[in-house]
Amino acid sequence: MYLLDTDHLTVLERGGEESRRLLSRLENTEPDETAVTIITYEEQTRGWFAYLAKARSPEAVLKAYQLLHKHLETFCTIPVVEYDEKAAEAFRNLQGQRLLIGTMDLKIAAIAIARDATLLTRNLADFNQIHGLHAEDWTI
Repeated sequence: MYLLDTDHLTVLERGGEESRRLLSRLENTEPDETAVTIITYEEQTRGWFAYLAKARSPEAVLKAYQLLHKHLETFCTIPVVEYDEKAAEAFRNLQGQRLLIGTMDLKIAAIAIARDATLLTRNLADFNQIHGLHAEDWTI
């Protein structure tokens, strides 16, 4: 299984050269082998809610809702892996290692470890610090 980190999902949504490279690699995998985590959903949803809250003009509000709807459509088309008891246990173990990595990234890593999945991310500097996690950057 391949789990898209939040940054890889964002790359796909924005398009461009990195997106083309990532899509090219994803085309060689089975569709049911690729997913995102509920943590990525949380991170992106919080971001879109913040964007919506800052919208002041009617045009900006309209644009914000259009983008929020696109966000919803994205998550209706890709499997979302839950944060379950096995992931929670892996997260507690990672916290005990006192790694200098953000909480959300540790939760994403914990899900990947619990599922024995490969995490697709551009943030190899942080994720490569985690023993037992297999991480790759498919945008390069």
